[in-house]
Amino acid sequence: MNIQIDLSVIIVNYNVKDFLQSLLLSLDKALKNITHEIIIVDNASTDGSVELIRNNFLQVTLINNKKNLGFSKANNLGLKISKGKYLLLINPDTLVSEDTLTEMINFFESHSNVGLAGCKILNPDGTLQLACRRSFPGPWTSFCKVTGLSTLFPKSKIFARYNLTYLDENKSYEVDAVSGSFMMFTRKVYEEIGGLDEEYFMYGEDLAYCFSIQKAGYNIFYVASTQIIHYKGESTKRSSIDETRIFYNAMHLFVKKHYSTSFIVKFILRTAILVRGFISFLGKYKLIIWAIFLDFLFFDLSLFTAEKIYIGYNGWSGFPSNNLIFIYTVPLFIQLFVSSVSGVYQKDKLSIFRNIGSILAGFLILTSLTFFLKQFAYSRAVVLIAYSMFSVLIILWRLIFRLSSKTGLLNDEIKQRRTLIIGVDEFSVNIAKKLESNSVRLYSVVGLISQSFSKVGESINQYNIIGSIENITKVIREEKINEVVFSTSDLSYSQIMKIVSDCKNLGVEFKLVGKNLDYIVGKTSVEMLDDVPVIELNYNINQFPHKQIKVLFDYLVSLTILFFIYPFIYLFFSCKKKNSEFVNIILNVPSIFSGKVSFVGPKITSENNSSFYKGKKGLTGLWYTEGEEKNTEEKLDIFYARNQNIWLDLDIIRRTLLKMRKRKQNG
Repeated sequence: MNIQIDLSVIIVNYNVKDFLQSLLLSLDKALKNITHEIIIVDNASTDGSVELIRNNFLQVTLINNKKNLGFSKANNLGLKISKGKYLLLINPDTLVSEDTLTEMINFFESHSNVGLAGCKILNPDGTLQLACRRSFPGPWTSFCKVTGLSTLFPKSKIFARYNLTYLDENKSYEVDAVSGSFMMFTRKVYEEIGGLDEEYFMYGEDLAYCFSIQKAGYNIFYVASTQIIHYKGESTKRSSIDETRIFYNAMHLFVKKHYSTSFIVKFILRTAILVRGFISFLGKYKLIIWAIFLDFLFFDLSLFTAEKIYIGYNGWSGFPSNNLIFIYTVPLFIQLFVSSVSGVYQKDKLSIFRNIGSILAGFLILTSLTFFLKQFAYSRAVVLIAYSMFSVLIILWRLIFRLSSKTGLLNDEIKQRRTLIIGVDEFSVNIAKKLESNSVRLYSVVGLISQSFSKVGESINQYNIIGSIENITKVIREEKINEVVFSTSDLSYSQIMKIVSDCKNLGVEFKLVGKNLDYIVGKTSVEMLDDVPVIELNYNINQFPHKQIKVLFDYLVSLTILFFIYPFIYLFFSCKKKNSEFVNIILNVPSIFSGKVSFVGPKITSENNSSFYKGKKGLTGLWYTEGEEKNTEEKLDIFYARNQNIWLDLDIIRRTLLKMRKRKQNG
């Protein structure tokens, strides 16, 4: 083949349109002085990726697959038509520096025996992505990885061989393998070795390719002089594939192909992979496993207690001892089956309302079965007592769990994001305005960051310039910043990479805004900035069943307080001029019972702002728990009205009590 260009960039895309656009914009700067081609192989995306490429990136060569062929096959399609002296396979959910590709080509030019190389890869929080330099999973290496020895002793040459964490991440050196998210190799290697092994659908193909290249006598290098950001796993989030299963299948395939000569080695590696896969499975489905275990425990506990309560009534002597195993297992498995079919057990969610339905269905099934299985039948009163207890116990533990964790709540969204905008031009100001007007998440733009100290202290459209990129780490610490948003119109990609790397230990999330101000790319998602205008119909607080559940909750809880707590508070505290915040809420409970106000609600209501309706005024709300920033009450009210549900209300009540206690302790 007649080589006419320096570099062929091959990108396999699957439903990550916004990430792909950001990558292409960064490649445009990185490829300015390099003769090149960009080949995008789209694996049947349905998010508009193909239309984006055809309409906005005419210089790109597009291969539009009709189905998802996987990573290896798709890359091989791009490699077959490539013309570059050097070939780069890069994931679409990455960003490159202006100097990345030049640095990599220069490295190859000065190291003649290097067949493949990868650069330093950062996570979005600035930490090193460990997969960018690693060893092959031999027996000892795999054992240390699976048992956690590599994590316990990250600086040990003996235990930390897999991810090479004992080596300085800022130095280049020869390694066994690099990450498939950024692999550059020579035309000579490709023509000798061929493309990726197509038996790997996804995962493992990078290890296998590095193994083949090393076996052919070429060196593989980790190059630390340049870096990229990799958001990692974005394509798998948008697919229905089981990435855990595919990953460990790929590892099994790698062992089968490359370590099959020794039975002992093969056995050790396969055992290590199985153990690691099992641990990963437990981590992924731990919520389901815990839910089934606790339901199992509480069901049999309820049945046992019901038996003891009912013994003696009508001469009943208890369950027959010869059928105890049957009695304590069959009804249990029937209930667990009904709960499973009802969708009660989900890996990322605990549903209480579905549980109520499954309990009712299980109760009806078990009481019906007593008519057909007379030899095992026992009083339906026992079933009724057991199910009454079971209902209370499983609802109670789920309620406690949801209130003490982030499952099913809006903790991340409620928490105001203290945000810095890096940039001081009009584009940066527009970013700030877009973020603060966003009603899906709560942003508080603390200030702007300039490129030099000369502008610090100035203001642009109400936004203060509070620091420069030279002292940004200090600003982040002092202002307790959660997020940093880059304005690419005022900053180079190399500067972005340096800032992210310098701030890797500060626990900050870094985000990048699209050039049209229509989306923002973060480590967890692509967030749209052009929010749909919020009208009355969009508010949860006005919709059934949220509205009915809220009214029922206010009525029942206020009625309980009026009977058991209010009389004592009224007698002992009502005459005092200065009461605690908690006492004042209790004294206002009659207003909740009469329907004038709610336990939780907005501070600004239709009475003093007729432009929209946001529900009854609350004795507490986000305006109390989160409203520490100036002029945020109306935005918090809109957010609450839009996202209101019973779990959010309960979480706000919990936060309110914690804040009251803290304020009381502080005097």
